Amino acid sequence: MGGQPLAGRSIVVTRPAGQADGLCAALEALGAEPLCFPLLTIAPVADPAPLQAMARRLGEFSLAFFVSPNAVRFALDAILPVAPWPDSLQVATVGKGSEAALAERGFSRVIAPSIGFDSEAVLALPAFQAEAVAGRRVLVLRGDGGRDLLGDTLTARGARVEYLTCYHRGGPADDPSPLVERARAGRLDALTLTSSEGVAHLLALPGAEVLKAVPVFAPHPRIAAAAGEGGFAQVVLTGPGDTGLIEGLAAHFAAGKPSAYPG
Repeated sequence: MGGQPLAGRSIVVTRPAGQADGLCAALEALGAEPLCFPLLTIAPVADPAPLQAMARRLGEFSLAFFVSPNAVRFALDAILPVAPWPDSLQVATVGKGSEAALAERGFSRVIAPSIGFDSEAVLALPAFQAEAVAGRRVLVLRGDGGRDLLGDTLTARGARVEYLTCYHRGGPADDPSPLVERARAGRLDALTLTSSEGVAHLLALPGAEVLKAVPVFAPHPRIAAAAGEGGFAQVVLTGPGDTGLIEGLAAHFAAGKPSAYPG
């Protein structure tokens, strides 16, 4: 196939709307047909008052951690019109997308892991060790729900942690019927799954049993484990991020692996 290792492959992209464009463009460049089916919907919180109130309290904290690009977007959209970001408040995050979102807002000194894209990687950083955080106040800006590992571990290390909900996460809003029918007809080659929460939403869809026959590609061991436990017949663990997904998909199909399953 030369420069088109994914030519003719129909690949489902499940990132939230507005966050899938880069992956879809990369897949198209390799000849694939990306099919967008967001498994998470992202929306502002119903009441922005707590976010606006936090703008006046930022000086109480030593470290602010943004869990995602959405946290950056929704938090800063509400906070910065009320008060400027204090120079004394360090900023941390995880993931290249979050780093880029902060850079776009003018944050040039951001604490983030260069290897690893999860809470475990963050907690291994020097700035998050007990000697660095004990007695300090840490603000975690996130969506509703999510993992508590970061906050729980920082609390155990002596930090005083406060959470601020910046956005709401919900399940898929689109009709899954066209996707299920394509799978039933043997016209889906791969599903990309980029969050454990998304796996749960996928399993709850009508027709999920049909989708379980489609090969799944996941960029993190936790997501791959959730997919395996959910009953997907073939789960491929790739490298992290969009780059890892693309490389994993290309390698899988270049090796002549079957596109999917008995149609």
